[in-house]
This record gives sequence, C-alpha cells and structure tokens, in this order.
Amino acid sequence: MTRDRQSNHKIGRLGERLVSQWLESRGWITLHHRWSTRWGEVDVIAQAKSSNTLAFVEIKTRGRGNWDGEGILAITPQKQAKLCHAAALFLAERPDLAESSCRFDVALVGYHKSQIGSNHLTDTRDRAIVLGKPIILAEYQMILHDYIESAFYC
Repeated sequence: MTRDRQSNHKIGRLGERLVSQWLESRGWITLHHRWSTRWGEVDVIAQAKSSNTLAFVEIKTRGRGNWDGEGILAITPQKQAKLCHAAALFLAERPDLAESSCRFDVALVGYHKSQIGSNHLTDTRDRAIVLGKPIILAEYQMILHDYIESAFYC
C-alpha cells in the first residue's frame, strides 16, 4: 500500500470512528465497522437502542478543495445499489435482525491537518461531537458537516 493510500485509509477510519461515536452519543449501538462482502462494503452498521431500527451508514471523508460536494456526489445510483445489496446480504447472515426497520444514511466528514494534534489516536468519547464543530482526532481536525438520515431508499 502506498503512503498516500495508507494516509487515506487512516483518514477514512478516523471519519468512521467520529461518526460512530456521534451515533453512540445519540442512542445507537455500532454493530459493525467496514462490514464487507465481495459485492460491496458498508462503512458502519448501527442499531437504535430505543427502536428496532438499523442504519446502514455510508461515510464520505473529504479534505478541503474536494470536487464532489464533500462526498455527496460520490453516492451514485451504482453506489446505492451496492450498499442495498450489501445490506441484504448482511440481513441474510443475521436473521435475528431481519425484521428490523432499515434506513440508509450518509455522513459527510471534513478534515485537515491540525497544527496542535498528535500522532496518536485521541479518545473523543469524553468530548461532545457536534455537527459543524471541529474536533481534534489524531493529527487531524475533523468535522461532521452533515448527517443525512434516510438519504436514499432501496
């Protein structure tokens, strides 16, 4: 894996972690990170504590000057179909969750290199993650720009 690819992989994981912790602070349980099948991958699968709802979350983490609307333009009909297929396979493997209400959410995360961060992961659980407010995570300033519930339907 090249250095740029490793860096992108790390940043993507940080974005996923940020969104998972944001969801958990709102009463969700993270069931899986990067659940994958040969037909696609779901970044985060979460279950609501208060209802029988599953969220299949696609997370787009982008730096400044991106070309695709902070990631929203990358959620093409083809990408949506892959996510729907992966969700169906997940539910087939988990018959205990087959009766759950399902939705497909999209999280848009921004980042840039922080001047005050460190090279090790920082636990954000003791700090509130707020939409539109930056938080330092590892050596990056991360920001959850938007969280779109039921962004598309299958």
